[in-house]
Amino acid sequence: MTQDTTPGSIRPGGRTARVREAVLRAAGDLLAEHGFAGLDLTEVAARADVGKTTVYRRWRTPAGLVADLLAEMAETSLPHSDTGTLRGDLLANARLVAATLTDPRQGRLFRAVIAAATLDDTAADALHRFYDTRLTEWSPCVTAAAARGEIPSATDPRAVLAAVSAPLYYRLLNTGDPLDDRAIEAAAEAATLAATAGVFLQPTPSC
Repeated sequence: MTQDTTPGSIRPGGRTARVREAVLRAAGDLLAEHGFAGLDLTEVAARADVGKTTVYRRWRTPAGLVADLLAEMAETSLPHSDTGTLRGDLLANARLVAATLTDPRQGRLFRAVIAAATLDDTAADALHRFYDTRLTEWSPCVTAAAARGEIPSATDPRAVLAAVSAPLYYRLLNTGDPLDDRAIEAAAEAATLAATAGVFLQPTPSC
């Protein structure tokens, strides 16, 4: 079996795990403070109290650090909700997204990561993997709603979940409008109504 050589792809234990934790914490702090342009591996090593050679050997580039940071965030993010209704689950999802984006550190961090993804293919691939992991984690909420008969059976879970988070990210990155309770509830309600109406049906395979 071919080993994944993506920077940070090996999940270590013991001292190596502690080094990874310290480096990723320092990298996240620098991203939140200065953005992707200010992510310098030498400064990351100094903040993490880790040898510079270790950081350069393992993560290679700032984009490699971003990739591993996103992997760590996906690993530690909260599991999906199970409220018994699609509306309840999507509202929980909207609240989780908004809480992340409005957090003083996490909000700035996501802005920096998204900016990095527009400049570097490695960062872009890592961001795509992060969202793929989160969509996969929350998709059972939509599948369960279809099984209960709340929405059509052919509903695309990823499309529903994207409809929840898209307006929240739009406020964060474009308009700057507040991510308040009204916005959170509207995002969840709109996605629920659209799913109920059959807006997010998966395409029927052609014969």
